[in-house]
Amino acid sequence: MPENIAAFEGTCVVIPCRFNYPEELRPSVVHGIWYFNSPYPKNYPPVVYKSRTNIVHESYLGRTRLLGELNARNCTLQITRLSPELTGKYYFRGDLGGYNQYTYSEHCNLEIINKPTIVTPPEVLEGSEVELRCVVPDNCPEMKPIISWTNHEDLAEYSVYGQVEEEGSTWALISTLKFLPSRENNHREVGCKVTYANTTFEFDSVSTLDVKYIPRIVQANSSAEVIQGSPVVLVCAVDSNPLSLISWLREDDVLYEELAGSLTLHLENVTYLQDGIYTCVAENIYGKENHSMALTVMYPPWKPVVNVSMVVVEGDPVTVLCSTQSNPEPIITIFKEMKVMKTVVYSNQLALEFSSVTHEDDGEYWCIAENQFGQRGTAFNLTVEFAPLVLPESKCTAARDTVQCICAAKSNPEAVITFKLPTRNVTVNETDREFVYSQKTGYTITSILTLRGEVDSQLYIVCSARNLYGTKDQQLQFHHSNSLMWAKVGPVGAVVAFAILIAVVCYVSQTRKKKNMNESFMQTENPPVIYSGDYRTPGNLEKSEYGRHPGSDKRLLNKQGDLAIDYANIDFTKLSTKDSYTLTEELAEYAEIRVK
Repeated sequence: MPENIAAFEGTCVVIPCRFNYPEELRPSVVHGIWYFNSPYPKNYPPVVYKSRTNIVHESYLGRTRLLGELNARNCTLQITRLSPELTGKYYFRGDLGGYNQYTYSEHCNLEIINKPTIVTPPEVLEGSEVELRCVVPDNCPEMKPIISWTNHEDLAEYSVYGQVEEEGSTWALISTLKFLPSRENNHREVGCKVTYANTTFEFDSVSTLDVKYIPRIVQANSSAEVIQGSPVVLVCAVDSNPLSLISWLREDDVLYEELAGSLTLHLENVTYLQDGIYTCVAENIYGKENHSMALTVMYPPWKPVVNVSMVVVEGDPVTVLCSTQSNPEPIITIFKEMKVMKTVVYSNQLALEFSSVTHEDDGEYWCIAENQFGQRGTAFNLTVEFAPLVLPESKCTAARDTVQCICAAKSNPEAVITFKLPTRNVTVNETDREFVYSQKTGYTITSILTLRGEVDSQLYIVCSARNLYGTKDQQLQFHHSNSLMWAKVGPVGAVVAFAILIAVVCYVSQTRKKKNMNESFMQTENPPVIYSGDYRTPGNLEKSEYGRHPGSDKRLLNKQGDLAIDYANIDFTKLSTKDSYTLTEELAEYAEIRVK
């Protein structure tokens, strides 16, 4: 007999049974007994069927009959109107008469069921054809099961076919459902229903599909622009079966990972260092998927960096490179004294090129970088070294007995200024502080040469400025003052003119009423008194003014022993009047002291 057999509650079952005994026994009549759950009569097991009499256990009364012919060694038993309490082991005992009675140890396990069995494959993989089998016992010839599938109509490419299978003397009706599963079918319930004709019996079973599939990212951040210092939350939600290992990466660095259905990455106070490509990677044993997004951190320009302050030589090519970093890229401008030298838009660096730098390019520059989030600037110096340039204000001014020469030269490094008197074969520089006074302003050095004594009509003076890059010589032009013009009219004319001037002054001054003679004139704190440098006796005065002698080449340099004291001119300046309309000639009076 089959080791196991099953049947639906309320239906029937036929337990196939065949037995054997030794040939030498040859019984005339063979009887048989079916026991429930025990093979030993002494235990008084419930009698399921007994061929000698109809005495059976009340549970089987009217439910059992023998379909087999015992004399033909066929002990097949049919049980109808199955109920759950009939589930158990069934044993057959053969009775050949006398002591030839034997209970076979082989038995059949009867299972009373109320739902069909749906058999699913070990793995249901998305996109791979799968078969579901609905297995229904078919061990009762009087009742044939009818199988149908439910909730399967929208499965992709489905088909159904049936077949009958026999195994171990038991029969089963099998219905097979074929289809292509998708991730949308995961957790879907597919049912199998069993009915019997002309009955109200209906049995059904449901199978929940466990569809395996590779990860799919269903929610993730898109590329975004944020301001530096803002918080950022990155979310990655994944649909997969089984669960995926989700990872957040920046470039190739893993920031956070977890076995889950979704993963959230929190970034607090983002900086430019967190700018970059962020990738969510989801992976399980069936595959992986990733999603990338760009996180752009916006920030103001950094303080511009200039390729250091430079010292260059005039005429050399120079390139000044100013660079910074910002997002978005900035507008960079280079200024000199508020004048725009060059500008570049949406670039992190600016090159200011001088094909041949000049001294006019020397100075302080500013590199300013700005975008909508801020502005930064850096100052730098371009120092140009150049040969001396003698400036236009360089000239000589000659008075009656004084020559003052100004030589202004611009250079870098500072020039050494020398005054040359070629006709006298004399050279004077700032070391001769008795004659030369120098001062420096920026790259300009100004030297003033003061000569006292008679003015030689053939006198000319050369200003020479020199530094390591060259020497510049320039003859200084003479500009004559009014005093020199008096000298041109000669001594007699000067005396006449002074006499006339004194007469006019005396006339004017006598007509004016003065409150206080002491308040009308006052001597300045340091009245300009100019003395010639040499002393001679009064008897030689005439000769010293107009005559020449061996020491005349240095006469204008005030060397002792050449010239006598010619005169002293004291300037008495009148105090300012309260009346702003006072005539000019009323503001000062003159006095001349002559040598007797």
